[in-house]
Amino acid sequence: MSPTSHRSSAHRRFDVTIRGGGVVGHTLALLLARDRLRVALVSAPRPATGMPDVRAYALNTAARDLLRSVRAWPEDSAAPAGSPLSETGVPTVTPVSGMQVFGDHGGALQFSAVDQGSEALTWIVDVPALEQRLAHAVHFQSGIECLTEAPPAALTVICEGKRSATRDELGLTYEVRPYPHKAVAARLRCAQPHGGVARQWFQNGEIMALLPLEGPQGNSVALVWSLEAQQADHWLAAAPEALAQAVQTRCAQVLGEMQLESPAQAWPLELSKAQRWIARTPQGGVVLAGDAAHAMHPLAGQGLNVGLADAAELARVLHGREYWRELGDLKLLRRYERARQADVNAMGWVTDGLFGLFAQTDSRVMALRNWGMTGVDRLGPLKHWLARQAMGQAG
Repeated sequence: MSPTSHRSSAHRRFDVTIRGGGVVGHTLALLLARDRLRVALVSAPRPATGMPDVRAYALNTAARDLLRSVRAWPEDSAAPAGSPLSETGVPTVTPVSGMQVFGDHGGALQFSAVDQGSEALTWIVDVPALEQRLAHAVHFQSGIECLTEAPPAALTVICEGKRSATRDELGLTYEVRPYPHKAVAARLRCAQPHGGVARQWFQNGEIMALLPLEGPQGNSVALVWSLEAQQADHWLAAAPEALAQAVQTRCAQVLGEMQLESPAQAWPLELSKAQRWIARTPQGGVVLAGDAAHAMHPLAGQGLNVGLADAAELARVLHGREYWRELGDLKLLRRYERARQADVNAMGWVTDGLFGLFAQTDSRVMALRNWGMTGVDRLGPLKHWLARQAMGQAG
């Protein structure tokens, strides 16, 4: 029987059912199957949008090591047939050798992989390539069955995203605080190569990031632009040339002339979290992971890193359980909840605080934050600590 069989699960038993077939759900399935657990990976077919996927993830060292451990890192050899890399030869993973952060009144902060003694600060990964590599790994991993209906299991993990219907049905409260911003995303072709440098601007309450794509010598970037919802809607409706010109102007033409390579897309931003990540039902235990448990502003680029850390911690807790303890035991699941809530709350506090700080238009606050940014750039030990945190090497 194929590990990706879609036939009825009525007469089969599973140890774990994972509801949600995104990056976190696939990674968790691979981790658990490696421990010889029988895993049902449940996802509904995605509706066709007709729009290219312009998303790109910034993944830190911990996330890369995790994905490599389950043979799902896109740049590794033996890319699956039909992947973007095998078809075009264009790299789908770009190591970030440097990061430049600019304030709105002269403040600046720079990080270098060389200074950290690392091959890269982070890696920018094309979403379609990562998803395809994960699907390829799941297809050839015994113990995983991909289904469209959720079978009963000792443990159910909800990875359905921020709008999880299953989480809501179980009454697990999900607190949502919307930001007055939307994120506009697009791909841009630049006249000058990016040099493997990620760049970010905090200007007049807006946050714009240009993430390098197509390898260290590439000249394509992924735009993530956080701005007021009304302005975001304006740029979505604008001509492609006008949007490219606006980005080019706001980044002071650092990469020369720009052209839009894809239609811009946008989504609302929020700070959200579940009060409890675990529950017990008559069928077994339930846990939340990924966006079903938390969501934060993308300004620090840590969203998927945090979700993958959820998967890694849950797999670690289940692997280390006492032989007599069931997978759905609440005392066992609380170990996961305690460990992850602390880290997630800390990261949410940081991103929310930075958003609030740079949204202030008071001239005294602007002067103070830019002074602080430049000061951090001059403090070697503090800057090194911040870089290690972002790289997932905080230990």
